[in-house]
Amino acid sequence: MEGDAAVLKYEEELAKFQPSPDVEKVEDVVYNNNLTDVIDIVKELIQDAKGMV
Repeated sequence: MEGDAAVLKYEEELAKFQPSPDVEKVEDVVYNNNLTDVIDIVKELIQDAKGMV
């Protein structure tokens, strides 16, 4: 077959894979913190608006 050299050998690549330690550190920080997201902000705005009426 033409282009066989360019074909990835997925099993070989997966065997060599090592997750980035930086990504794992960031995941830990994100998952272990109570971060405010847009939904939380919208909920707070709605509660504030209800209190003003």
